[in-house]
Amino acid sequence: MVVILLSGPLHHLILAQENLRKEITVLMQSIKAEVGVAIKHLESGDTLTVKGHGHFPMQSVFKFHLGLAVLSQVDKGTLTIDKKILIEKKDLRQNTWSPIAKKFPEGNVSLTIKELLEYTVGQSDNNGCDILFKVIGGTSKLEEYIHSLGVKDIAIVYNEEQMQKDWEFQFSNWTTPIAMNQLLEMFYQKKILKPASHRLLVEILEQTPTGPKRLKGLLPPGTVAAHKTGTGDENTAGLTGAVNDVGVIALPDGEHIIISVFVTKAQGEFSTFESTIARISKLAYDHYNSK
Repeated sequence: MVVILLSGPLHHLILAQENLRKEITVLMQSIKAEVGVAIKHLESGDTLTVKGHGHFPMQSVFKFHLGLAVLSQVDKGTLTIDKKILIEKKDLRQNTWSPIAKKFPEGNVSLTIKELLEYTVGQSDNNGCDILFKVIGGTSKLEEYIHSLGVKDIAIVYNEEQMQKDWEFQFSNWTTPIAMNQLLEMFYQKKILKPASHRLLVEILEQTPTGPKRLKGLLPPGTVAAHKTGTGDENTAGLTGAVNDVGVIALPDGEHIIISVFVTKAQGEFSTFESTIARISKLAYDHYNSK
């Protein structure tokens, strides 16, 4: 038997990585929920996953995927970013999260593709989401597009209106944390969209007001994070369907970490779920910031 003893910088890196995994695992086990995490240091390629192959409901995280599909059509010339879409009153469900419906309750307003993306991806507007689904041809077209990019461990079956009809339907719109990180990495490395479309989507993700207590919750003020949240309702058994946040976080040295945290079938206080995401994010941030 040959025993190899590691020492020096490599040994310390391995120990630090293992400590990070243990700390994240402890956090995951501290709440009554199923949690999946995928982390990657973009520049070095260093990765860490816990339950990274699990299937987790995306909820509004899939609006990032939708944004990619819409902008890919802009890049191909089949859509223009300033194309106006007429929104009628019948397009605006009032019993759902929708800044559009709040601002234009009577409809009869024309919004550009750019404005719809800002509402849908940036503010997580559910009506805007389903309007954009109609623009690209439905959920099956979005799933087909994401699969065509080489990201296979994902399913998109229902739009927002359909998903909200039954609590169980959200589990048909799933991804693995690893697949989510794969898509984020391809996007951030500018392998999917043309420069103008890429810049627009990054700006929208960096300016999103949703989920301030999740990935960014414990990070230093001013930390830049391009991220997308997803949130599910609580069922009659007291289980919250999803509390998610995924994105790319900039480190002080100019490097980046990609991180996807999914929480599902969670029992307890909603603030605890968000706090868990924030603490996992902070652990990853501190680990790679101190390397």
